[in-house]
Amino acid sequence: MNHDELADQLDQRRGQVQAMGGPARLQARREQGHLNARERIALLCDPGSFSEFGEFAVSARAEDAHRTPADGIVTGVGRVDGRDIAVAAFDLTTLGASSTVLNISKLVHLRERASQSGLPCVFLVESAGARMPDIQGARGMGRVGMTGQRGRERETPWITAVLGPCYGMGTWYAVQADVAIMRRDASMSVSSPKVTAVALSEEVTAEQLGGWEVHARGTGQIDIVVDTDAQAIAAIRQVLGYLPSHIGEVPPLRPPDAVTEPQGDVEAAVPVARNKVYDVRHALAAIADRDSLMAWRELHGRPLYTGFMRLQGQPVGVVASNPLHKGGAIDAAAADKMTEFIVLCDTFNLPLVLMADTPGFMVGMQAEHQGVAGKIMNNIQALMLASVPRLGVVMRKSYGQAYLNMGGGMTDAMALWTTAEVGFVDPAVAVSVVHNARPDSPDYDALLAGMVADNSPYSLAGIFAAHAVIRPRETRAWLIRMLSACARRRQGGLSRHRLATWPTSL
Repeated sequence: MNHDELADQLDQRRGQVQAMGGPARLQARREQGHLNARERIALLCDPGSFSEFGEFAVSARAEDAHRTPADGIVTGVGRVDGRDIAVAAFDLTTLGASSTVLNISKLVHLRERASQSGLPCVFLVESAGARMPDIQGARGMGRVGMTGQRGRERETPWITAVLGPCYGMGTWYAVQADVAIMRRDASMSVSSPKVTAVALSEEVTAEQLGGWEVHARGTGQIDIVVDTDAQAIAAIRQVLGYLPSHIGEVPPLRPPDAVTEPQGDVEAAVPVARNKVYDVRHALAAIADRDSLMAWRELHGRPLYTGFMRLQGQPVGVVASNPLHKGGAIDAAAADKMTEFIVLCDTFNLPLVLMADTPGFMVGMQAEHQGVAGKIMNNIQALMLASVPRLGVVMRKSYGQAYLNMGGGMTDAMALWTTAEVGFVDPAVAVSVVHNARPDSPDYDALLAGMVADNSPYSLAGIFAAHAVIRPRETRAWLIRMLSACARRRQGGLSRHRLATWPTSL
């Protein structure tokens, strides 16, 4: 054969790979409004930047070789906004993107190259689970164990999008990710409803077993929910903009000419009275660079808002009380969420901004049964070990143990708004406990006024437990100034990464 004939053979083979599971299956996806694996990669990556690993890999079983292009998982490297990334897309049209020793080896190769080269990993997953003929039995499982498929070392960011039914291996890549995104009609679980029905005689739907509400509201294993593949890809690109490529570099800065001023009035967004409810997202939008706020796990542990934002172009992580939910009282789910977010930010060198307006932690039977005491201590342990700049702001109330967990005594710099109150409990509760006084008691008003005065920002600043008292409208300028003053210059802007081995799912 000559070079032209060999090239024709290559083109023919590439055409077979590009055909994936065949025209009928690809057409069915189009009719459902879903992109296929290769279309997802094309939408994610800069045009012409994707280079594939294992394009001609096929099933190790001879009888399946002709119908398993790329063995059901497309892997390679591409660029997003000029930055190199590693990407894997599970091809549901090819035997359900079921996992085999070979495609597991492809994923391991991708992960190892990404780790060595400092590339973020993006996984676009949907999977029917294990391919039973390939990995059933001792030899099959033994070969899986020999692939090097392990838990991850948190050296580069992982972002996973669950874009269809996802069982087994695809689920593992979602729960290990730093940011997990899910399409609203997708599902994610350890085993499929069919396996569950056989194993447990339990009839459930995919949605009941692991739909978006189960994981975004309940388990907290999904951080962002979207409606379409295109929205998922857009979210991935946005998240990458906040994170460095690896733990050895700082997050990407926006140039000064790209910085836009915030939108809104923070003092209008937050009522002065501590018992009035508001949505902290409006306050954050009035502090952050315009349109830079991006929520992380917004539907879970809602008394705390966690997310990314920029301040004068610099990405930071923010944890803020949200009195719109449970009055800002921190429940077990919110404590876990905050812990995981601290770990994410510290691992990838994002400064932390903690903004408190909380009456404390949730107490009572339900909270205790959810293990809130241990979660409180895990949370404060993570905050203590974090070595990125930590800036604290008390907006209104910050009471009890939650004052410490929201940064009291554990920040590089802490500011108190003029509306701030810090104490062990709400002043009205303190009057009742300390003086056994009720609102109808003759001296109640005087006793309450004394308790309120004891909680004032000037009392805390007076013992140098806080470093500044500011107006709410001064918050943005103060944070930007403190980010500069507290930068980790001697460490090259990097964390000490003492939290990098913390589990990704609590």
